[in-house]
Amino acid sequence: MGRRFFGTDGIRGEVGTAPMTVDFALRLASAAARVLAPQGGTVLIGKDTRVSGYMFESALEAGFVAAGVNVLLTGPLPTPGIAFLTKKFGADFGIVISASHNPFYDNGIKFFDAEGEKLSDAIEEAIEVGLDSPPVTRESRALGQAKTVFTARSEYMDFCKGTIPADLRLKDVKIVVDASHGAAYKVAPRVMSDLGADVVAVGCSPNGRNINEGCGSTRPDLLKLTVTGVRAHVGMALDGDGDRVVMVDERGHLIDGDQLLYILACDRLASKSLRGPVVGTVMTNLGLEIALRDLGVAFERAKVGDRHVMAMLKERGGILGGETSGHVLCLDRTTTGDGLVTALQVLAVMQRTGRSLSELASGMAQFPQVLLNVKVREPVDPTGDPTIRAAVHDVEAQLGTRGRVVLRASGTEPVIRVMVEGEDRHQVNTLASQLADSVRSRYGLSQ
Repeated sequence: MGRRFFGTDGIRGEVGTAPMTVDFALRLASAAARVLAPQGGTVLIGKDTRVSGYMFESALEAGFVAAGVNVLLTGPLPTPGIAFLTKKFGADFGIVISASHNPFYDNGIKFFDAEGEKLSDAIEEAIEVGLDSPPVTRESRALGQAKTVFTARSEYMDFCKGTIPADLRLKDVKIVVDASHGAAYKVAPRVMSDLGADVVAVGCSPNGRNINEGCGSTRPDLLKLTVTGVRAHVGMALDGDGDRVVMVDERGHLIDGDQLLYILACDRLASKSLRGPVVGTVMTNLGLEIALRDLGVAFERAKVGDRHVMAMLKERGGILGGETSGHVLCLDRTTTGDGLVTALQVLAVMQRTGRSLSELASGMAQFPQVLLNVKVREPVDPTGDPTIRAAVHDVEAQLGTRGRVVLRASGTEPVIRVMVEGEDRHQVNTLASQLADSVRSRYGLSQ
C-alpha cells in the first residue's frame, strides 16, 4: 500500500500545514493506540524545545487518554533518551515530538517500539490506515491517565555516563558543548560537567523559536570559533533532538560523522570488540571506505537513513554504523543513534590513548565531496528519467573509478540531493553544479 505520511524518520512538516496540525495529531494518537496498544497500555512522550511542541504534546496526550492509553510525559529530552526510557519504564511504545535539525516552524512525530527501536514499515502503514477513522473516546472508567516523569532526565543522564568506563574522568578536558538550543540543552552540558570536564556551553538557551538557528550540528561555525577562542581541547555540536553529533578538534577543524565512525572503528578493532562490518550509506565519504579497507575492516553501504543502517547492521551482525551528518549507531552501547553517547565514546578514546581528536582522525583522508540540494515543488524521484540518467552517466565517466555520484530524493524535505565525490575538488564542484543544473532544468525548478 505504501505510506502517505511516514517518511524516513517519522512524520514531519511545517506547523499549521497538513499533516502537522492538532486535529491530525489527535487522529494519529487514536490510530496508534488501536495498533500499538489495542487493550490499553502506556506511551512515553518526549519533545524538543520548539514552541509548537506543547501544542502537539497536549493533542497527543488527549488522543491517547481518550483511547484508554496511559501517558508518561518527560518534557524536553533527546530522542535517544525516549528510546532508552521507553524500554526501561516498560512502556508499550514511545513518541518524540521533534523535527530534528529543521527550523523551529517545522515539527514532527516519530515512534519507538517497546524495545526502543523504530517501527517497521508494516506497522507504520497499519497506523496510517487508522487515520481515516475519527478519534475514539472510551467511557470514563476505561480512560487512560497522564503524569509527568520527573526522574526521566536524571535516568537518561545516568545511562549516558554508564556507556563509558566508571573510572574514566574528563577532569583535564576543556570542552565546548553546543546543544543547538534543542532537546539536549540541559543534559549535554551537565553530563560532561558531572564527568569532570571544564564545560563552555553555547546553544543551550532555548526560547522556543531559536532551535538550530546559527548553531548545532548543521551549523558548526559557532562551535569552531568558540573552540579556538577559548582554547578548548574539543567541541561537540548536537542537532535539535540530540540524535546526531559532529565534533571540532583543538585546531577548530570539523570532525564529521564519517570521521567519528572511523575513530570508533579503530578503537573497537584495537580492543578486539569490533563485530561484523561497519555500515555507512551511499552518501558516506569514499575516504572512510578506503581507510577501513586498509585496516582489513569490512565496510558496506545502506540506503540513506539510520533505519536502513540499523537494518543492515542487524542483518550483518555489525555494531557500528552511521551517516556523515553525525547520526552514529553504537549498538554495543545503545539501541539508536545518540549524539551524546557517541561524543562520550570519542572522548573516552581520547582519554585512554592520550591522543588529540585531530590525531585520532588523521588516519582517514577525506575525498572532496559536494552535496547540493535542488528544491522541488512536490516529491519526485529523478532516477527513472532517461535524460537525468544520461547526465549522471556523463559525470561518472569523467570521474572514473576514483569518484562517485549519488542522486536521490530526500525522505524528509522537498528536495533532490545531488552528491558528487572525487579526488579533484575543482572538478567535483564543477560537475556537481552541472548535474544540479540538469536536474533543475529538467523539472523547471527555481533556485
